Amino acid sequence: MTKTLICFAVALTLAVAGCKTKQTENTNQTEQQMPQVSAPSFNADSAYTFIEQQLAFGPRVPNTPAHQRGGDYLVARLKEFGCDVTVQNFTATTWDGKKLNARNIIGSINPQAQKRILLASHWDSRPVADQDSTAADKTKPVPAANDGASGVGVLLELARTIQQAQQKPGVGVDIVFFDAEDWGNSEKASSDFEQPTGNSIDYIGFCLGSRYWAKNPHKPNYTAYYGILLDMVGAKGATFAKEAYSMQYAPSVMNSVWQTASRSGYSQYFVDAQGTAVLDDHIAPNTIAKIPMIDIIHTNLNSGGFFQDWHTTEDTMENIDRSTLKAVGQTLLQTVYNEQ
Repeated sequence: MTKTLICFAVALTLAVAGCKTKQTENTNQTEQQMPQVSAPSFNADSAYTFIEQQLAFGPRVPNTPAHQRGGDYLVARLKEFGCDVTVQNFTATTWDGKKLNARNIIGSINPQAQKRILLASHWDSRPVADQDSTAADKTKPVPAANDGASGVGVLLELARTIQQAQQKPGVGVDIVFFDAEDWGNSEKASSDFEQPTGNSIDYIGFCLGSRYWAKNPHKPNYTAYYGILLDMVGAKGATFAKEAYSMQYAPSVMNSVWQTASRSGYSQYFVDAQGTAVLDDHIAPNTIAKIPMIDIIHTNLNSGGFFQDWHTTEDTMENIDRSTLKAVGQTLLQTVYNEQ
């Protein structure tokens, strides 16, 4: 993921604060009104295996054999789990002029349903470990266990669980694996943006797949009730604060998901605290496709930064914790099943 922290403009801060105040006034009433239907149990061991299998191909950097094999694997698993699969092949141009052979991979559950929920994660790996401590490793690709594969693993397990469940959710679910997310220029990304737009992401070169999808949805006139993006959702002791752009664009969705997590016993992960603003794959769906979408992303509550091995060669399976996968996956399943 972009993993770029953005400093707040005063206007954004006030807007988010205003939304939070209104939400706080109605917290008790909202929580009492929220349905809590019975959702299937999320299998964290299975999600862990899906992450392992992605890493077995090697770093899924666009224009490499590992990327091709990794994408084929995702298509096969989604089909195995009964999804209608759409593959968006596109050519992405990077910030430094490279051409990437990329593909967004979409798996649709209950495709006839009019009310739809969009769930997403990026599946590609960053080509350079620019945050590594040694110069030799900075030019190596990132294995991307937590930063990419964790969200994909959770969503694959969600699809498998729904496919095997006796009771299906009452809504349609579209799982989108965005490609070419993590190729951007970190130096340019350190610049401040007063307001995120699709074009601001263009400038730094991240989130190419989500921008392509937002402009070219997999179904004509596609829309969703709301969307949820997963990014870095597998590390031990992860904390998910309320990401600031999510609170600006979709505060009711954010608060509903966090309430579901709390009622499911996962408030130590889904922390009721204002988070930093992150340019990520949820920006283009919000600003271009006009779908209210939030970002569940691991940030440090004190520093606002990301997990220790972010954008390094150490982003391996050692970072992945089944308890965190369980918290995220069960919360997501419960959220989907609440939408009857």
